[in-house]
Amino acid sequence: MKEIPNIPTGDTPEDIAKRRRIISNFYREWKERNPLHRRYNNSLKEYINIRFVSITETCAHASRTYLSTLAVLQLDAILTDAQKVATVRTKQNANQKQFEKMLVMTYQCRGIGKVKMTVGVKRRSHEKVQYCITVIDQ
Repeated sequence: MKEIPNIPTGDTPEDIAKRRRIISNFYREWKERNPLHRRYNNSLKEYINIRFVSITETCAHASRTYLSTLAVLQLDAILTDAQKVATVRTKQNANQKQFEKMLVMTYQCRGIGKVKMTVGVKRRSHEKVQYCITVIDQ
Protein backbone atom coordinates (compact mmCIF):
# COMPACT_ATOMS: atom_id res chain seq x y z
CA MET A 1 0.00 0.00 0.00
CA LYS A 2 1.12 3.51 -0.59
CA GLU A 3 0.88 4.36 3.10
CA ILE A 4 0.41 2.26 6.19
CA PRO A 5 -3.31 2.14 6.96
CA ASN A 6 -4.70 2.84 10.40
CA ILE A 7 -5.70 -0.72 11.36
CA PRO A 8 -8.39 -0.97 14.05
CA THR A 9 -7.40 -3.19 16.96
CA GLY A 10 -10.85 -3.91 18.41
CA ASP A 11 -13.19 -6.86 17.95
CA THR A 12 -16.37 -5.00 17.03
CA PRO A 13 -18.16 -5.82 13.76
CA GLU A 14 -17.16 -2.37 12.51
CA ASP A 15 -13.47 -3.02 13.27
CA ILE A 16 -13.60 -6.38 11.48
CA ALA A 17 -15.32 -4.78 8.46
CA LYS A 18 -12.62 -2.06 8.31
CA ARG A 19 -9.85 -4.68 8.49
CA ARG A 20 -11.58 -6.67 5.73
CA ARG A 21 -11.55 -3.56 3.50
CA ILE A 22 -7.87 -2.93 4.29
CA ILE A 23 -6.98 -6.50 3.26
CA SER A 24 -9.11 -6.35 0.11
CA ASN A 25 -7.57 -3.02 -0.94
CA PHE A 26 -4.08 -4.32 -0.21
CA TYR A 27 -4.60 -7.35 -2.48
CA ARG A 28 -6.05 -5.14 -5.23
CA GLU A 29 -2.98 -2.88 -5.13
CA TRP A 30 -0.66 -5.90 -4.88
CA LYS A 31 -2.18 -7.40 -8.03
CA GLU A 32 -1.73 -4.10 -9.88
CA ARG A 33 1.99 -4.10 -8.98
CA ASN A 34 2.34 -7.82 -9.78
CA PRO A 35 0.57 -8.45 -13.11
CA LEU A 36 1.43 -12.18 -13.12
CA HIS A 37 -0.23 -12.49 -9.68
CA ARG A 38 2.44 -14.79 -8.31
CA ARG A 39 5.64 -14.89 -6.26
CA TYR A 40 8.45 -17.49 -6.22
CA ASN A 41 8.71 -19.48 -2.98
CA ASN A 42 12.24 -20.50 -1.96
CA SER A 43 11.09 -23.55 0.04
CA LEU A 44 8.84 -25.08 -2.62
CA LYS A 45 11.06 -23.94 -5.50
CA GLU A 46 7.84 -23.03 -7.32
CA TYR A 47 5.56 -20.06 -7.81
CA ILE A 48 2.65 -19.42 -5.45
CA ASN A 49 -0.23 -17.74 -7.24
CA ILE A 50 -2.79 -15.27 -5.93
CA ARG A 51 -6.33 -15.98 -7.12
CA PHE A 52 -9.84 -14.88 -6.15
CA VAL A 53 -10.05 -17.59 -3.48
CA SER A 54 -6.83 -16.20 -1.92
CA ILE A 55 -8.49 -12.85 -1.38
CA THR A 56 -11.88 -14.09 -0.19
CA GLU A 57 -10.51 -16.63 2.30
CA THR A 58 -7.82 -14.32 3.66
CA CYS A 59 -10.30 -11.44 4.02
CA ALA A 60 -12.71 -13.69 5.91
CA HIS A 61 -10.14 -15.14 8.33
CA ALA A 62 -7.36 -12.56 8.70
CA SER A 63 -9.79 -9.69 9.30
CA ARG A 64 -10.87 -11.30 12.58
CA THR A 65 -7.70 -10.22 14.38
CA TYR A 66 -5.41 -7.21 14.27
CA LEU A 67 -2.20 -9.27 14.05
CA SER A 68 -3.45 -11.41 11.17
CA THR A 69 -4.40 -8.28 9.26
CA LEU A 70 -0.95 -6.84 9.94
CA ALA A 71 0.62 -10.10 8.73
CA VAL A 72 -1.19 -9.95 5.38
CA LEU A 73 0.57 -6.65 4.70
CA GLN A 74 3.83 -8.69 4.69
CA LEU A 75 2.55 -10.75 1.74
CA ASP A 76 5.69 -10.59 -0.41
CA ALA A 77 7.94 -11.85 2.40
CA ILE A 78 5.49 -14.59 3.39
CA LEU A 79 5.03 -15.82 -0.19
CA THR A 80 8.79 -15.84 -0.77
CA ASP A 81 10.16 -17.22 2.49
CA ALA A 82 7.46 -19.35 4.14
CA GLN A 83 8.58 -22.90 4.88
CA LYS A 84 6.45 -25.97 4.23
CA VAL A 85 5.67 -27.80 7.48
CA ALA A 86 2.87 -30.20 6.49
CA THR A 87 0.62 -31.53 3.76
CA VAL A 88 -3.02 -32.05 4.74
CA ARG A 89 -6.23 -33.23 3.11
CA THR A 90 -8.70 -30.69 1.87
CA LYS A 91 -11.86 -29.96 3.80
CA GLN A 92 -15.10 -31.05 2.20
CA ASN A 93 -16.34 -27.54 1.41
CA ALA A 94 -16.97 -25.62 -1.79
CA ASN A 95 -13.89 -23.39 -1.48
CA GLN A 96 -11.44 -26.29 -1.22
CA LYS A 97 -13.14 -28.53 -3.78
CA GLN A 98 -10.79 -27.35 -6.54
CA PHE A 99 -7.70 -28.53 -4.62
CA GLU A 100 -6.30 -32.03 -4.27
CA LYS A 101 -4.33 -31.19 -1.11
CA MET A 102 -3.30 -28.28 1.06
CA LEU A 103 0.23 -27.29 2.06
CA VAL A 104 0.69 -25.73 5.48
CA MET A 105 3.54 -23.24 5.54
CA THR A 106 4.88 -20.98 8.27
CA TYR A 107 6.87 -17.78 8.38
CA GLN A 108 8.29 -15.99 11.42
CA CYS A 109 7.26 -12.37 11.02
CA ARG A 110 9.23 -9.88 13.13
CA GLY A 111 7.00 -8.05 15.59
CA ILE A 112 3.97 -10.18 14.70
CA GLY A 113 4.88 -13.79 15.43
CA LYS A 114 4.47 -17.04 13.54
CA VAL A 115 2.30 -16.71 10.46
CA LYS A 116 0.53 -19.67 8.86
CA MET A 117 -0.09 -19.68 5.14
CA THR A 118 -2.21 -22.40 3.59
CA VAL A 119 -1.50 -23.16 -0.07
CA GLY A 120 -3.85 -25.23 -2.21
CA VAL A 121 -2.54 -27.56 -4.91
CA LYS A 122 -5.01 -27.50 -7.80
CA ARG A 123 -6.26 -30.73 -9.30
CA ARG A 124 -4.79 -31.67 -12.69
CA SER A 125 -2.57 -28.57 -13.15
CA HIS A 126 -0.89 -28.82 -9.70
CA GLU A 127 -0.77 -25.01 -9.63
CA LYS A 128 0.03 -23.68 -6.12
CA VAL A 129 -2.52 -21.11 -4.92
CA GLN A 130 -2.25 -19.09 -1.72
CA TYR A 131 -5.43 -19.97 0.14
CA CYS A 132 -5.29 -18.20 3.51
CA ILE A 133 -2.91 -16.29 5.79
CA THR A 134 -3.39 -15.98 9.56
CA VAL A 135 -1.25 -15.54 12.65
CA ILE A 136 -0.86 -18.66 14.78
CA ASP A 137 -1.99 -17.97 18.34
CA GLN A 138 1.03 -18.10 20.63
